[in-house]
Amino acid sequence: MTTEPAPTTANVLTIVNPQSLFDPAAFGYSQAVIGSGGGRIAYISGQGGADSSGALSPDFATQVEQAYANLRAAIEGVGAKPNQVIKLTVFVVDHDQSRLGDLTRHVVETFQEALPAQTLIPVSRLALDGMLFEVEAVAMLD
Repeated sequence: MTTEPAPTTANVLTIVNPQSLFDPAAFGYSQAVIGSGGGRIAYISGQGGADSSGALSPDFATQVEQAYANLRAAIEGVGAKPNQVIKLTVFVVDHDQSRLGDLTRHVVETFQEALPAQTLIPVSRLALDGMLFEVEAVAMLD
């Protein structure tokens, strides 16, 4: 007996920013994202600011820029596009308000209007000496 796969429907991501909550779009994220359509989920490991040779710049902004380039490569590697990312978690060593501008700019450049839900976690250190930033993602695949 053979079984036919169930028909699939297109994935739909719905951004939810309730009026009773602060509108976070100016800071590069959404309060919630609903993924529907029966697609597969990809969990993308934390991407740091190391280039392809493994070198880390000592500059926070440079690491953030490289980490988002690495994240885009990982998103493409699983066959997705940035608008299929539903959740980001970012880790920042010695976080302070002055770093939010760099973070927000790269999120908006990468995701445009499809801003994923996002959590920023300040940490005392990351996996490698000199690593200042890391971003992980969850994407819904077609």
